[in-house]
Amino acid sequence: MEKYNVTLEQFHQDGFIAVKPLFDDSAITDIKNNVQRFVHDVVPTLPAARVYYEDRNDPTTLKQVQKIFEYDNYFEALMLQSVVREIAENLLQDDVIPINMQYFNKPPGNNTPTPAHQDGFYFHLNPCEAVTGWLALDDVDEENGCVHYVRGSHHSTQLRPHGKTGVLGFSQGITDFGTPTDNNNSVCLPGPAGTFLMHHARTIHFAGANQSLDRSRRALGFIYYAKRAREDIAAKTAYQAQLDTQLAQTGKI
Repeated sequence: MEKYNVTLEQFHQDGFIAVKPLFDDSAITDIKNNVQRFVHDVVPTLPAARVYYEDRNDPTTLKQVQKIFEYDNYFEALMLQSVVREIAENLLQDDVIPINMQYFNKPPGNNTPTPAHQDGFYFHLNPCEAVTGWLALDDVDEENGCVHYVRGSHHSTQLRPHGKTGVLGFSQGITDFGTPTDNNNSVCLPGPAGTFLMHHARTIHFAGANQSLDRSRRALGFIYYAKRAREDIAAKTAYQAQLDTQLAQTGKI
């Protein structure tokens, strides 16, 4: 881990790590070119439940794509065989189960912030041992919606209460967020394209809207469960079915 200028101790203390950058300009250009290819060639063929649009009738409003590593050899290799999986295994101190690779898009002028949440609420794991990686495909800062973490928030084994947010792709958010502890320990993580973040499933995180008028905020997300974690399949299936129904009714998928 030290070769990335991060340590396991930092992760245990803070609940996240940041490598700025993990991928150099050449590697990021290759990843972005393949994202563009995937969006153009593969996304139109995907099941509706895998693709989220702000307006289903307007392809330019693409916001999020799920499970992209299951539909493309390039992203399968990035998910299963790259340094990202190596970092996940180091942080969790376990073999990992690759669960999801997501594409996120916040186009210029997107006014929707990402609500404060804990990924573990969506995962339904016992024990809640998983990590999420976040790879910036564009330069990120406060203006275009960089990620914020609440340092040390993963130490509590109890997830915070969550409720419906109405935000596409982040349907549940922390209902009591904004305590003095939250505010005093919140840190923002700006960085150049290629910046890589990874956080524990209990770490509280959020992001602002993209207030830039000419800069995108695109990213890839990587979710890995520790092999020792056990998933409540019934609870997760029920949650996903309810979510898909809501998205279909509102024309988002």
